[in-house]
Amino acid sequence: MSRDLLDGEPKSGFQELLDYHLSEWSQDRAVLELSIERRHCNRAGLVHGGVLATLIDTSCGFAATFCPHPGRVRRVVTLQLTCSFTGQARHGTLRAIGHKKAGGSKIVFCSAEILDEDGRLIAMGEGSFRYRTGSESPEGVLLAP
Repeated sequence: MSRDLLDGEPKSGFQELLDYHLSEWSQDRAVLELSIERRHCNRAGLVHGGVLATLIDTSCGFAATFCPHPGRVRRVVTLQLTCSFTGQARHGTLRAIGHKKAGGSKIVFCSAEILDEDGRLIAMGEGSFRYRTGSESPEGVLLAP
């Protein structure tokens, strides 16, 4: 069984729906993985762009909100997101690698790349995110029970 990188925080409903998981998380970096299933694909049998956009958005958000303090969390809201689709995938596992690039105490900027299981670039994007109240500091806020 893998370590709970969310430190007891329950998965969001959307995370459960798409069934991606956080496989790596550290200061300014996050990696999400998603095993492609039929539900992730469009009518042409390719991973839907909305799934890829979600992985970009979410990996960036996690990259901006790493909190090293047990029982505490940090949160952001997306202000702007751009996505470029550079390849296609039908099967296998996708890895979305998000990086916090710059920012201040309220607004941060992140980028992400999505690679297929052969390491080919499928999509990339970047966004700006605003910390929610209390999440501006690395200490974050208490995780609500």
